[in-house]
Amino acid sequence: MYEALMKSMLQQYGADTLKGIHHFIPDKEPRKYLYNLVHDYPNRGGKGFRPSLCIASCKTYGGSLDDALYSAVSLELLHNAFLIHDDVEDESLFRRNKPTMHEYSNKAIAINVGDAMNVLGLYPLFMNKEKLGQKISQQIFLEIQHMVTESVEGQALELGWRKDNISDLNDSDYLRMILKKTCWYTCMHPLRIGAIIGSRGKVKPDIFNRLGYFMGTAFQIQDDILNLVAEEKKYGKEIGGDILEGKRTLMLIHLLQKSKATEKNGIRKFLSLPIRERQNEKAAWILNLMQQHGSIVHAKNTARYMAGAALKEYYTIFSRLPDCKDKSFIESIILYMINRDY
Repeated sequence: MYEALMKSMLQQYGADTLKGIHHFIPDKEPRKYLYNLVHDYPNRGGKGFRPSLCIASCKTYGGSLDDALYSAVSLELLHNAFLIHDDVEDESLFRRNKPTMHEYSNKAIAINVGDAMNVLGLYPLFMNKEKLGQKISQQIFLEIQHMVTESVEGQALELGWRKDNISDLNDSDYLRMILKKTCWYTCMHPLRIGAIIGSRGKVKPDIFNRLGYFMGTAFQIQDDILNLVAEEKKYGKEIGGDILEGKRTLMLIHLLQKSKATEKNGIRKFLSLPIRERQNEKAAWILNLMQQHGSIVHAKNTARYMAGAALKEYYTIFSRLPDCKDKSFIESIILYMINRDY
């Protein structure tokens, strides 16, 4: 039942957000090389996770969809801008079952489209003042500013580890990177912003930090696991792409800690090659090592632990609020993470 509720509300709020996104994309030239492309990634139909959390948090605290919509649109535009830039940085081939933008166009145009989406994502925040007033609008803007700062710092850590072929990381290093790269912008700030809007600034947003951290960590680890074990058509990205890209996932970090010296040397040699020179056969060998050394099981157990901690935080925060569909929706996401079947 919780899975059906989660999927239906993600679809509903995702559609509401997509409609809002189209409203903020200019209908003018240059269409072919810019504005038509801005529509591309949002139209591919991602999860709508971030705007949905924002809207649900707002409504749980007494606000409305209309109150939260501009902020939700901003979150989703910025998210898709990140995806375009991430795909260029990672040299990814596919996104949501289609070629990445830099693959079917080129890197220069893709980067420019991502830049445009970042800029377009600012205007809904400016428009917030018409609905929410100056004080709340400024608070939301600062939330977004902090979110983006943390995200690029986390991305810098991951890109730097790959650039320098760092191989002596531990779980704490990974969790610190994910806190910055994923948790703030996937869960923590969407929950915070929604509650600020719904309560008209009465709620202290820091109460959501632990919940958002545990949710975001479980979300990212499970996404990394799916990259290795899911069906490619169902997942929407190339399976094993994280290995080919050299991403320091929890599984790779665990493997580098647990593997034999000869295995570790082979992994490091593979990761030292340019991405396009890394062979699928070698990536399959690394995946097999992850299975042998229990790296995927370790990641699954860590994700479930984090999701369980998120559920405890959820009850601490939300048990005092009246029951409603949006409150149940947030709970359903956590329950889905706990019971997720790969």
